[in-house]
Amino acid sequence: MNIENPKKLKPGEARSEAISVQELLDREKLAVPPVLRKNFNVHMGSDRLPTSRWTDPAFARLEMDKMWTKVWQFACREEHIPEVGDFTTYEIGEWSFLVIRIEAETIKAYWNACLHRGNQLKPEGTHGNATELRCTFHGFTWTLDGTLSDFPCRWDFPHIVDAEYHLPEVKVGTWGGFVFINMDENADSLESFLGDLVPEFERWDFKNKYVMNHIAKRVDMNWKVGIEAFAESFHVVATHPQIMPSTADANTQYDVDPKLNYNRMITAMGVQSPHIPPMEEQAIVDSMTPRAYRMGMAMDEFKVPEGMTARQYMAEMRRKQVGDAKNRDYSDATDSEMLDAIQYWVFPNFFPWGGMGTNITYRFRPDGLNPDSALMEVFILSDYDLNGPRPDPAPMRLLGEDEEWIVAEDEIGGLAAVFQQDMLNMPKVQKGMKSLKRGVTLANYQESRLRHLHWKIDEYINAE
Repeated sequence: MNIENPKKLKPGEARSEAISVQELLDREKLAVPPVLRKNFNVHMGSDRLPTSRWTDPAFARLEMDKMWTKVWQFACREEHIPEVGDFTTYEIGEWSFLVIRIEAETIKAYWNACLHRGNQLKPEGTHGNATELRCTFHGFTWTLDGTLSDFPCRWDFPHIVDAEYHLPEVKVGTWGGFVFINMDENADSLESFLGDLVPEFERWDFKNKYVMNHIAKRVDMNWKVGIEAFAESFHVVATHPQIMPSTADANTQYDVDPKLNYNRMITAMGVQSPHIPPMEEQAIVDSMTPRAYRMGMAMDEFKVPEGMTARQYMAEMRRKQVGDAKNRDYSDATDSEMLDAIQYWVFPNFFPWGGMGTNITYRFRPDGLNPDSALMEVFILSDYDLNGPRPDPAPMRLLGEDEEWIVAEDEIGGLAAVFQQDMLNMPKVQKGMKSLKRGVTLANYQESRLRHLHWKIDEYINAE
């Protein structure tokens, strides 16, 4: 039986009747930046999606050949390679790349293979500093700019023309302190790919942040299952009930347009879920205390002054505490920018959160060509005192197969418990899809970002 539709809404027009993000912004006491006033959602249909998109090795191969080879991918942060000669590797599918700073303002990325017999110039997952790029197998050597400089027994290689043995490069772009690569030599610039996202983030100064924490884990799921688990707040009511007292989940705003290479959701914090009975403002604040660490706040007992909402109070506390700790002035930052999950997604696998202070960034990558395995990474980016040096980025902590996210609580606070709850779903989704014979059904609005992901994938795999 179909649900009644007394308002005669078209598909995709239905919204929660609880207070909207835009109505909350109307209550701000500070000027709301235009970026937060954007509010759009283009309906892309309600058709079910075949589960082969997540489970079929042939589809994974198609994605790798026609999509991953054409898109801009977040490879590292600039602070990972701050000095000339600093390098790191980046892996996607069956390929490895060597990302290296060759001059103070120049970063290059090479296919990570010696042109002699293919030995990797640097082992996967490594980083360090090099004055030259020398193959450990036979000693073929290149300068940092990719020029062949030396190799043993030149007399036995009269067929090698040095100019033809420059290390093959892939395109590199930088934005907001992030370093991206693209295998397609004909790809549009990174700035063109990101479009309006670039000016939207200017206010949040991602260039002047650093990687405070970096936690990763291999998960028995398709990489898209991971993205989809974090691209909607619809699952909060069943998966994360402990955050409902301070998370406006069902009234999240989803900004989606298939013409763009990114989308966004804004989930208001300091506001209770419409799924639960009304609460006192102090009770809302009390529920937020376990998550205060993620927001850079002391784990103190907070008391809401009379006449203030929980949202206003927690935003003001964060302005003071985080601002003092980082020697930053957040006096013009809205409550939304201080508290809310302003979560962007950039096709295909990059999730930078907007706002002030401490920001989460996710990255999900396929584990080789295995459609049933993916690498999930969580970066915590933080402001720092600009009067001092930028702190060194945290090394990646790769959780073991039997380690739960909760072991990272010392680094990411209450987020660890939230991620552990997500872990209870994602592998089961991957397994369950193999028994789902009628295809995947998506909500028109709350899961519109998921549909956008598949819409964009199809743009690439169906291209001539």
